[in-house]
Amino acid sequence: MLNLVTVIVGAALILMVLWETFETIVLPRRVTRQFRLTRFFYRCTWLPWKAVAKLRGTKKKRDAMLSYYGPLSLLLLFAFWAFTLLLGFALIHYGDGARFAGLLFPHRFGNALYLSGTTLFTLGLGDIQPASPLSRFVTVLEAGLGFGFLALVIGYLPVLYQAFSRREVTISLLDARAGSPATAFELLRRHAGEQGLDTLAELLNHWETWSAELMESHLSYPVLAYFRSQHDNQSWIGSLTAILDCCALAMAGLEGMCQYQARMTFAIARHALVDLSQVFSAAPVPDHAHPRLVPEVLTEIRQRLREVGFVLSEGEDVDRELDRLRDLYEPYAKALANHLALDLPPWIKSDGPRDNWQTTAWKKQQARNRARVVSVGDDHD
Repeated sequence: MLNLVTVIVGAALILMVLWETFETIVLPRRVTRQFRLTRFFYRCTWLPWKAVAKLRGTKKKRDAMLSYYGPLSLLLLFAFWAFTLLLGFALIHYGDGARFAGLLFPHRFGNALYLSGTTLFTLGLGDIQPASPLSRFVTVLEAGLGFGFLALVIGYLPVLYQAFSRREVTISLLDARAGSPATAFELLRRHAGEQGLDTLAELLNHWETWSAELMESHLSYPVLAYFRSQHDNQSWIGSLTAILDCCALAMAGLEGMCQYQARMTFAIARHALVDLSQVFSAAPVPDHAHPRLVPEVLTEIRQRLREVGFVLSEGEDVDRELDRLRDLYEPYAKALANHLALDLPPWIKSDGPRDNWQTTAWKKQQARNRARVVSVGDDHD
């Protein structure tokens, strides 16, 4: 006798997974969506993973554990989809009365689950065969869906890693131009001079395009936001915030900068932050409790910019405009950084510029050797 409730539940699970797969892989996602199974999966796995990572002893160990989540969550998501499909078809077989030729297990549901597994993964063992018209039709349908599901998943991975690679190339290029981590002051300092300003305008133009690509790829595939950069002090949210900081300084009153290009880059970069914060339901974090830019730091930035040839206008109007611009993006940057357990860069590094290549083991050994040579020379003197 057909168990209609079991068949309906199984069909609902199958349709839900198929829609999730279509929306996640094929259909570019909307910024705001209703409840979805994949979104529920990431909420239920990311928060415990982040909580366990916080228990690690050092920041390096915490970042190392967090870096595993992005790639590993993909494998877990595919396994979750596959198991849900397998369970859905097994429920339909079970609801059909589990009429099979060649039973292997004492329980009907065990045989239905085994038949569903061998069919979904296209094994074709044949030790259990469907014996009713409905179960034969479901078996053929499951075999076709299983083959298409595996092909779609295999084709999904190269798209993700290509988008991740394009994102990281631009972030790596910023290392030589803005330091490690990238800061607005260091970006300006390394582009001082007439030729530097022209190059900086080109850089902001490139980051305008990069921000649009980031928004498109990370809205379509939000899992990319969990993929972390190769260096602990680099991240897509940190680099994007440093670019926005630079644009905010330029728009507030930095003489000599291309105002138009700064406004265009600022607009699309802010748009990316706002949309992505909606995707992850990250509510904006006000800047009042822990401001990134305090008056003392702003005074230091003005003074040091003047030393390299830049002039940042002074006055209450300039400071208010800078605060207004910061309020347009910093709350969203902080929200995303908190959700993803990433650090936002300072406006200016207190320990001076030091790039990642200067922190390698060989470079440290060279510094120790030079210090030892100097020490020996002092002793001889």
